[in-house]
Amino acid sequence: MLKIYGVPISVHTRKVIVVALAKDLPYEVVPVVPVVPDNPPPNWRQLSPTGKIPALTDGDFTIADSAAICAYLERLQPDQSVYPRPPRDYALALSLEQYAGTLFRDVVHPLFQEVFVHPKIRNLPTNQGQIDTVLGKAVPETFGYLDGMAGGDFLVGGAMSVADIAVVSNLITYQYIGFDLYRARFPRLATLFDRVVRHPAMREALRREQAVVDSMGLRKDFLSAAFA
Repeated sequence: MLKIYGVPISVHTRKVIVVALAKDLPYEVVPVVPVVPDNPPPNWRQLSPTGKIPALTDGDFTIADSAAICAYLERLQPDQSVYPRPPRDYALALSLEQYAGTLFRDVVHPLFQEVFVHPKIRNLPTNQGQIDTVLGKAVPETFGYLDGMAGGDFLVGGAMSVADIAVVSNLITYQYIGFDLYRARFPRLATLFDRVVRHPAMREALRREQAVVDSMGLRKDFLSAAFA
């Protein structure tokens, strides 16, 4: 069975979980929380050379990095593809998957650090100035770009792709920690979000992570439509 090392509320771990669910691939989540001292297993750097989650093992095969893992799962089970077939759509999906990394780096990661990791794990004060900078600069830039790309039912083509999964996974964790999607300002992005969280694979991933969400005291009212 596939083993996914990480935590379900992690943006990148969730992306891998959703792809596995979309492809009906059985998996087991092995909890790894790199920000918690002494939590990762002793061989963590062998599993993940960067020390980041997720990593995946499939028997004697190990691969880290969510993009590489999703590409491996696609080849492992080509049915229910999460990569568009037309060359231009395929390239655009990969580009937007990579842009989701910018969304994580510039928005979700710094906010998660300030709202959760610093005060609740490392006993450090929250830097409100950092939060204000992210909300005032990075959020309008990244959300604005994505709102402009979200003109159809999905970001690329007529079906959910790895681009949608990567972007929406970021927006889920962003809202878990209490921040607003600014629906009136970015209506097309909000519509895309609502559509993707209702996809069976995404909805099942969210259902499975709710125990963790509750244990961390995170916000989840924004998911009511997904579970309706």
